[in-house]
Amino acid sequence: MAYRRTPAVQARLDAQREAVLQAAVGLLAERGYGGCSMAAVAERAGIATGSMYGHFANKAELSVELFRRVVTREVAAVHDAVARHDTPRDRIAAVVETFAARALRAPRLAHALLVEPADTVVDAERLVFRRTFRDVLAAEIAAALAAGRLPPQDPQLTAAAIVGATAEALTGPLAAVPPPGPGAAPDAVVPALVSFTLRALGERDDSDA
Repeated sequence: MAYRRTPAVQARLDAQREAVLQAAVGLLAERGYGGCSMAAVAERAGIATGSMYGHFANKAELSVELFRRVVTREVAAVHDAVARHDTPRDRIAAVVETFAARALRAPRLAHALLVEPADTVVDAERLVFRRTFRDVLAAEIAAALAAGRLPPQDPQLTAAAIVGATAEALTGPLAAVPPPGPGAAPDAVVPALVSFTLRALGERDDSDA
């Protein structure tokens, strides 16, 4: 007869897995992927290294799960920010502003998500990450087009270009040594990116007055 875990055992394993992922998120924010070895995460989580392999087959599998967890949080933050605005212009601005501001407030974490060399499986997740933000932005661009607020354009293509440009523009500040501390994001970067986005879309922003 196959062994079946009791609810108590399963609950304990689920709690341990959650502790591992929380520990990994903390290490990623402090040290990047290079600091997220199985042994380091186990130590931070307070478990034996061998116990890690009951949850993840290797570091690559852990890294993918870790990446997805952090990205899910970031995407949710963008959706929440967009929902607080009513006009197409403000909703589009909210996507870029939230993405960039959160990255600059947690530079080590954002650097790991966007550009740090990592396993090929993480690179594949990065493509999904960018496409997710592209789709969020494209939906808002399409709504602005439907409302007659923007000149004709391909929402997906424009959104992809803006996401790529935003990520590239953030690369320098995120890689600064030492990086800016939490809450110390350069004041000019986020407004400049929002202004760039609105101009790229063909809409005037306040600086055009």
